[in-house]
Amino acid sequence: MGSDESGGRAADRVSVQPMDGGFGLRIDDRIERRRCEIRTNDSVEPAPADADAFRSPVDTAVSVTTDGLTFDEVSRGFVHGPDGPADIEYFRTTSFGPGEYVLELSGPVKIYATVRGPMEVDAQVAKLEISFERPQTVRIGARSYHERPAATVTTTDDPTDVMAAVSTFGSALKTTSSERSYPTLRGHPPAIERGDELSVPSGLTPPAEDVHVEVPERLRDVLVVAPLAYYLGAPVRPGPEPRLIVDGQSYGLDGAAGFETAVEHTLKRTFFLDCIVRTAGPRTVPLYERRVIEDRLDIPVSDRYGQSNADRLTAYMDVPYEAIAEYIPTWKLSARVEPKSESLETLPFLVNDLSVIRSPSTPTTTSTSPSPFEGGPDGTRTDSHDTNSTVQPEQADSLEQAWVGDGAPMGASKALPAAFRNRLDRDRRDGPIEIVVVCNDDQMLEERNVVEQVYGSRKELPMDVTVYEGLNTQRLRLLLESDVDFFHYIGHVDDEGLECPDGKVDAATLDDVSLDIFFLNACRSYQQGRHLIENGAIGGVVTLDDVINSGAVRIGKTLAKLLNYGFPLRSGLNIARDRSIVGSQYLVIGDGNADIAQVEPGVALLTAVDSTPDGYDLTVSTYPTSEGGMGTQFRPAIPGVDEVYLCPGTLPTFEVTAEEIREYFSTSVFPVLLDGEFTWSDRATVSDAE
Repeated sequence: MGSDESGGRAADRVSVQPMDGGFGLRIDDRIERRRCEIRTNDSVEPAPADADAFRSPVDTAVSVTTDGLTFDEVSRGFVHGPDGPADIEYFRTTSFGPGEYVLELSGPVKIYATVRGPMEVDAQVAKLEISFERPQTVRIGARSYHERPAATVTTTDDPTDVMAAVSTFGSALKTTSSERSYPTLRGHPPAIERGDELSVPSGLTPPAEDVHVEVPERLRDVLVVAPLAYYLGAPVRPGPEPRLIVDGQSYGLDGAAGFETAVEHTLKRTFFLDCIVRTAGPRTVPLYERRVIEDRLDIPVSDRYGQSNADRLTAYMDVPYEAIAEYIPTWKLSARVEPKSESLETLPFLVNDLSVIRSPSTPTTTSTSPSPFEGGPDGTRTDSHDTNSTVQPEQADSLEQAWVGDGAPMGASKALPAAFRNRLDRDRRDGPIEIVVVCNDDQMLEERNVVEQVYGSRKELPMDVTVYEGLNTQRLRLLLESDVDFFHYIGHVDDEGLECPDGKVDAATLDDVSLDIFFLNACRSYQQGRHLIENGAIGGVVTLDDVINSGAVRIGKTLAKLLNYGFPLRSGLNIARDRSIVGSQYLVIGDGNADIAQVEPGVALLTAVDSTPDGYDLTVSTYPTSEGGMGTQFRPAIPGVDEVYLCPGTLPTFEVTAEEIREYFSTSVFPVLLDGEFTWSDRATVSDAE
């Protein structure tokens, strides 16, 4: 195994230890802070195994001798055997005959297990049981989902140099086949830093030799096409007008709808049709979107699988966008990026999310007086534009919005390059997830009491929760500079810092912020949150203006539950905002993908249940997580539902009985809108129809 900048050898990122009593294995991702368990019927002693013996890459491998395995929190699985891969389906027991098999399981970490048949596979929502006729030696490999740029490209501000830098993004793709639509087969684009001359490390050649993108030599145009060039594995070259060149054939990217819309539609069309075509491969998947869209396509899906990048793309470009638009999954992220050199360092991280990138038009700018964004007690300012203005970015057709530029955005997250760099530099951590709650406001004890009960309430996920009241300045400074996974502050903040009984702590004066994620539930906490990011934190939730206590408590309680459940900051706050009239004053700063816990079913869910005369309508909305980006598939744990659906987005509504809902609610704990009222699946009650 080679070295890894995020924490030494790759094997050190993932550890495998026997569970208490030896009845199974505990697998810990020490970078992403993920955990999964594999239980056995009898005590086992894991022995080191050859990680290179697996066909797919793994970070570490062990072998055990057992007559059965039980995997918890598996969201998706395949059995690869002599007859090809077979999908593991919920609520079904499947028998496999003699032969060599590889189990491929998606969960908090990626798991592969090499076994021998005969065997039985019993798949339930909360667990997957594998039974053998007699004890055998099983090799188990595990891989972290942690991704980081493989290299750093230095570029000047000249648009042609930026084109060369963006052209390297596609080198991160692990394939240019339709399977690139799986998030695990798209590597992280190289990082970008600004310098006096262009410098591209060797080995970053874009893989698409017969596809390229042309745009005029304008920074704005290069930024907009960056996600498309990455997904296509294509270089970006100067040209008189925006266009896509596929095997010598030209497709304009500046039609009636405009340049940015044309690029967005080309990216979404290509990605979506790749998701459809990949189902014709050896992994037969009953994809809902393929069933409803295939008859509308003039391109036989089965004929496109295995074709070259250029041949597939040529066929895709003949498909009218309007014919497929309603079935394209809801896009995860749209970003408004100011076309300036300061935006370049953030670009690879937006592209890694397949974000749609647009330039701001003329956002509304509102001066704030008195300013909530002033610097430290000496009156210094860290960003002259951010100190006295908010911006109102145009809303986009996506679950989440991000802003890269001057000002504090309303209704979007504020992406900062320092946050992404800090995440890449995250060190390995062992032990439980460390959560600290500080309540320095007696009027918000209700929030303190609730979050103390919420954090650490998941029995399968160890968390060490510490709660302080009335913490003084010295202890708060030490806390902010310590290795804490999540910091939840309840109290008051002003331009001088976070309030304590004996004074204030200005985050700008901290030497080194080692905590990862924070929630500053206080008035006007934006600038203090920004200082935390600049000094080492990854992401957080802050406020732009004054918030009334009752509204802040409601937001705090809801967001705490969503984060504990596994929602990332950005999507969690989007839901929590709707729970309070002061929700518009909250925003995410830094890396909006940051989270504090893994989500149980693999993707984050919000389920709406509405009463009908004959029963209930059940509608599931899926949200992306660090394990499940664009291209993830999801099958709801509803009896009788055999199809899988692309994430994120809202699934079709299912007509269900009260008993089916109760069974669905028992699978895990997730947020529910029950006849419009916000609650949780372990608290929701439904009645049988009369």
